[in-house]
Amino acid sequence: MLVKKAQPLPVECVVRGYLAGSAWSEYQEKGEICDVKLPAGLQESAPLSRPIFTPATKAEIGAHDENISFGEVGRLLGEEWAEKIRAISIAIYERAQKIAEEKGIIIADTKFEMGTVDGRLLLIDEILTPDSSRFWPKDSYRPGGPQPSFDKQFLRDYLLSLNWPKSPPAPELPPEIIEKTREKYLEALRRLTGTCL
Repeated sequence: MLVKKAQPLPVECVVRGYLAGSAWSEYQEKGEICDVKLPAGLQESAPLSRPIFTPATKAEIGAHDENISFGEVGRLLGEEWAEKIRAISIAIYERAQKIAEEKGIIIADTKFEMGTVDGRLLLIDEILTPDSSRFWPKDSYRPGGPQPSFDKQFLRDYLLSLNWPKSPPAPELPPEIIEKTREKYLEALRRLTGTCL
């Protein structure tokens, strides 16, 4: 493995094609996501007319990322870098979404982490996995509520059902929750690649 030490950018590059998760909550409250105005009357899990870039802060370990505006990204990185990471993020999402849909999976949203090495922009973490993307089965997709998924939403939902203050240490996971999460990840792998571990 070839490894390079990168300087991480202080933002996460989130691209959304559907209205879900924290974007749904923010839309219900404000009618927009990260200062991107959206039409009134959209349903949960509705497709957006085009993918949108909804960046977030890169929080310290144990803290939670917070959605920020594109203008804030420009202030943090400079307008040229902000434009560059937005364009690259949306282009990767659109290409991946097209490939995944052909395999029966909707990529509702995803995030990328980027950094620099010697002034060059690089992706510095995994991309398009059930950890960084929301994968929905296309054959059962119905807007208007939460969707079945092949990603970590199952685990998030389990943790939300607990009386846990969302700060370290995290609760120990029961074996059945670990196994069910594993099954969802493997199903995403099988559908996308045709193979399984």
